[in-house]
Amino acid sequence: MPEPLSTIPVHLVTGFLGSGKSSLIRCLIEQKPADERWAVVINEFGRVGIDQAMFTERDDLVVMGLPGGCLCCQLAVVLQASLVNLLHRHRPDRLIIEPSGLGHPAGLLDVLRGEGLAEALAVRDVIALLDPRRLDDPRAREHETFRDQLAMADGVALTMTDLATPEQVQAARDWLGAFWPQKRWVREAPHGDLPISLLLDSRLHVRASSAGSSAHLVARAASAATLELDDVEICEPEPGRPVREEGASLGHTTLGWRWHPDDVFDLDRLTVLLGDLPPGLRVKAVLRSAQGWKLYNRAEGTVSLTGTAWRRDSRLELIGEAGSLPDAPALELGLTGCLVSR
Repeated sequence: MPEPLSTIPVHLVTGFLGSGKSSLIRCLIEQKPADERWAVVINEFGRVGIDQAMFTERDDLVVMGLPGGCLCCQLAVVLQASLVNLLHRHRPDRLIIEPSGLGHPAGLLDVLRGEGLAEALAVRDVIALLDPRRLDDPRAREHETFRDQLAMADGVALTMTDLATPEQVQAARDWLGAFWPQKRWVREAPHGDLPISLLLDSRLHVRASSAGSSAHLVARAASAATLELDDVEICEPEPGRPVREEGASLGHTTLGWRWHPDDVFDLDRLTVLLGDLPPGLRVKAVLRSAQGWKLYNRAEGTVSLTGTAWRRDSRLELIGEAGSLPDAPALELGLTGCLVSR
């Protein structure tokens, strides 16, 4: 008879869209103690699910993706059931949860402290990521979820500091210094490089949870009312016939595709097409190209293209404010033109 699960350390890594959460978690995994088995739960606002492609599962690491909304509202019931199953099946020594960039930590903390999970989990320091350059945009400072993510955090990792000016980094530190209670720590984490000691030596999260933003409360109520009507069947793409996924909530919209793994893209044509998309969009993709499988990531005007161990299918996801996404059929036609004739 297995021992009852008790006080498994759980860490929330929050941050707005494009702040570098997945990269930071990957750096933490590289420093993981050899005797610990970790579970990582990745929530994406988009319906396609791409961030999980950044992780390679192994014996001491379990990765679970939950795309299609925010864990704090639309997927709260799904998260509770999925976590109970994950914990009993894999019995990890540590759990890391990456909410959607639009997710509000208050609702997520309510789930973790709810029935079936409260005794099994011990919520440690909540970590929020902040790209100092984002504070130059007045809309970010005024965004309710953006502010709440940072207000509820115990520690803040300043990411993208290699792309920010010293003045922007200092302005971020000054801005964070005005929060009360004060942060336990604020550390620069260029390229997601954060010392593992901040996780291993973390303390219990004891900050009082806010009620959550009004937008998230409305989304959570609507999700609860329609949950039993949702169709969870996943359509698999056929060669040359991608599956399109669209969604909208919390003032943002998503547009994504999944292609059969036999479909191959011309990398040069594709990167040109993606580069011509409106600059304010968050763009993520994992794609099979003639040069191999690639992970494409664009956030805050910065683009990266790296290799990936993902081989399941090709995926593309666009996220933007309502009304900012391009015409779906027209973009799909352009993407089809980037496929290599076979």
